[in-house]
Amino acid sequence: MRPVSIEHFSLADRALLWQTQGVINIFIMSTGTFKEIEGGVTAAKGFVANALACGIKKPTATRLDLALVYSIEPTTSAGTFTTNRVRAACVRVSQNHLRRGNVRAIVANSGNANACTGAAGVAVARKECSIVAKKLGLKPAEVAVCSTGVIGLPMPMIRIEPRLPELCENLAAEKGHDVASAIITSDTREKEVAVELNINGKTVRIGSCCKGAGMIAPCMATMICLVCTDAAIEREHLETIVKAGVSKTFNRITIDGDMSTNDTCLVLANGASGVSLAPGVEGWDAFINALEFVMMEQARRIVQDGERVTKFVTVQVEGAPTLAEAKRVAEGVAKSSLVKSSWNGGDPNWGRIIHAVGYSGTRVREEKIDIDIAGLPACRGGEQTDTPSDHLRERVQAREFTVRINLNLGSEEYVVYTTDLSPEYVDFNRSEYAYWNQAKQDGLTK
Repeated sequence: MRPVSIEHFSLADRALLWQTQGVINIFIMSTGTFKEIEGGVTAAKGFVANALACGIKKPTATRLDLALVYSIEPTTSAGTFTTNRVRAACVRVSQNHLRRGNVRAIVANSGNANACTGAAGVAVARKECSIVAKKLGLKPAEVAVCSTGVIGLPMPMIRIEPRLPELCENLAAEKGHDVASAIITSDTREKEVAVELNINGKTVRIGSCCKGAGMIAPCMATMICLVCTDAAIEREHLETIVKAGVSKTFNRITIDGDMSTNDTCLVLANGASGVSLAPGVEGWDAFINALEFVMMEQARRIVQDGERVTKFVTVQVEGAPTLAEAKRVAEGVAKSSLVKSSWNGGDPNWGRIIHAVGYSGTRVREEKIDIDIAGLPACRGGEQTDTPSDHLRERVQAREFTVRINLNLGSEEYVVYTTDLSPEYVDFNRSEYAYWNQAKQDGLTK
């Protein structure tokens, strides 16, 4: 097979490549190859982890809900966080620690978001970092904290604090999967992706775990994503590629159009592989491709595991005057409740799609808009095509399909990955009363 670089493909073609990743697990790059491996977030050399069951949501629960990832070696680190003006205490603390330097350990929990908990919530997040730091021989600012779960409830530290020292013991590289299990909430399955690539005869690995299934919309998607690599990368370069990678992946997905208070993506690089990377150095482009693959695969898994969804839909916009306008159209269609409801019913209603294009705030000319649904022409020049409706309906019964919109006004393009909207989603999100009732029993709320 002749080596090719993914950068040679258009966004539309690249989207099709990502959709085939369940079958093609090795990407051929101009700078080498990478392949998927086992190991999750601790697949890279020098990273260890542990996870415990604290009963954060319910004292009698036995599922893992508190986790720790730690690098044996010093790291450089980078991260991106929610752009919601309402930010969880964990986000505030982790952002502050990253501004002060590099983090080497990440403590994470599910069951409680520690969001909208005021100064007490910030104190709790800092206390978690301090306890973990003392046990590991670190400074508190070298520890980041991530939380996910119910918003507005105080953290049940009566159950968490006594377990933090234990969490720092018996750390092992084999416990990466436990971390993936501990951070999920409404997810139906763990999300782990790891790859390895050869650079100058040495093996470099990137490992990750992720959670996310509801409240998914850019920027960023509602999620926690932890990524660890054993490559050595200077902080400024790591920040650049992480920001770019998130922009191409996690910021291009939506399930319900809601943005959380806790979104976090943290990337740690410890250099344990003995490979140092930087722009212009051999292997740099291959590493970026591998990192973006990891992020894209995790982004896809979030959408595929969306709360009670039945469809995975790629919305491709082409021919826009500017990139910003292409983005507005793609996100407008991908977030439309009417469009998403029709997808849930297996209805190839291109009229709902074109109306979302029209109100997206983008310069469009109705008589130039073309729409393809699942590879079949549904609209040309703003009007119905002669494609039989039964053929279109048959195509949208599939679990995954693509909607391609060409504005025919320029050369810019944008891709968003989205889902349908189901009655079951509404039912699933109708009440969180049980969590508040437990908090009342814990004496954390009235």
